[in-house]
Amino acid sequence: MSILHTVNKSPFEKSTFKSCIDHAKPGDAVLLIEDGVYAATKGTAAQGLIDTRNGDLAVYALGADLEARGIAEGSVVEGVSVVDYGGFVDLVTEHDVSQAWL
Repeated sequence: MSILHTVNKSPFEKSTFKSCIDHAKPGDAVLLIEDGVYAATKGTAAQGLIDTRNGDLAVYALGADLEARGIAEGSVVEGVSVVDYGGFVDLVTEHDVSQAWL
């Protein structure tokens, strides 16, 4: 059973992103939304967490939320896929369960 984990809190204010990464199983996916997209920026401690799971966990960031926060796609960590709202819907339908990390 695959899980889509959604994270909407900044990794610089809450430990939600780290908890999510620590609990996600291989084959799961993480979608960064709202302030959670800050975890997708290059050169941060959050990048190290993403790098440790590279290959066994798919990580996505919602493009509209990146744009709303002034984060250019070129600043996104390699391996993080940027999706639009249609991609968000696709991720929800592709996974058995969705887990929101609050």
